[in-house]
Amino acid sequence: MPDYNSTSAIREYLRGRGLGIRKQWGQNFLINPSARRALAEKLGAEPGQGVWEIGSGMGAMTRELLDRGLRVKAFEVDPGLCSILTDLFAPSPAFVLIRGNVLDTWKDLEDPSPYLLGNLPYNIAAPLLGRFIEGGRFFTRMIVTVQKEVALRMAADPGSPYYSSISALCASAYTVKIFMTLRGPSFFPVPRVDSAAVCFELKPRPPNPPALLYPLIRGLFAFRRKTIANNLAHFLANSGILKGNRGRDILKTALDQGGLGGGERAEQLGLKEFTALAAALERILGSPDPVNVE
Repeated sequence: MPDYNSTSAIREYLRGRGLGIRKQWGQNFLINPSARRALAEKLGAEPGQGVWEIGSGMGAMTRELLDRGLRVKAFEVDPGLCSILTDLFAPSPAFVLIRGNVLDTWKDLEDPSPYLLGNLPYNIAAPLLGRFIEGGRFFTRMIVTVQKEVALRMAADPGSPYYSSISALCASAYTVKIFMTLRGPSFFPVPRVDSAAVCFELKPRPPNPPALLYPLIRGLFAFRRKTIANNLAHFLANSGILKGNRGRDILKTALDQGGLGGGERAEQLGLKEFTALAAALERILGSPDPVNVE
């Protein structure tokens, strides 16, 4: 078993297997044992419950979770690290390894695991959580470690300079709070920026959320300096079926029914306003999904 708390031991362990750090996958191993314990405790899963672990690396958090009696579905993209995880944990019936990029592999899994824990690289953090939410894959609780700037975006409220489409998407399903800052020396290699641990608590799901809600959120944040009227016009025009006077009439009616003037910007709107506007559009169009959002 590697010494997960020692930079030199990790380096030697990897070298002994002919492996190294792969920067293209944003690998930074958490070598702070108290931080690992805090993350597992915040997850709050009980023995026997299932957890998806994203970016298992060499298995430091995997070991922590298995020692707590959890069933771990580990996602790892690096073939070399997959070989380490297999050697260390495959004998355990509570461990399953999913090889490949989690952005692709998660869709094929039918798994009721209620918890997720992940040390997410910068380039996949927001896209992955966005795909989970838009794809209807929700967890009772998620604990993720990300770069601090990404964490601030995830947890931002309307009006904050960090508020963005991922803020609104996360708020549509979860109560989001940053609960721990992790300085660079908590990781190996030491990253250039601080990280933060974020807790996502699932909200009660509304019975019939508008199907247009998520594409509308993305559409209204498409051009941050433009008003929601301009972004909504662009959103409607891109549907391919709403053009000319009809599109302008629909835009005005939707804004009126959503209680908006059109001069606002997306960063001023909360979930209530996005939901009201999406519902108004669906009533007017008579279809829950008339817009091609790709």
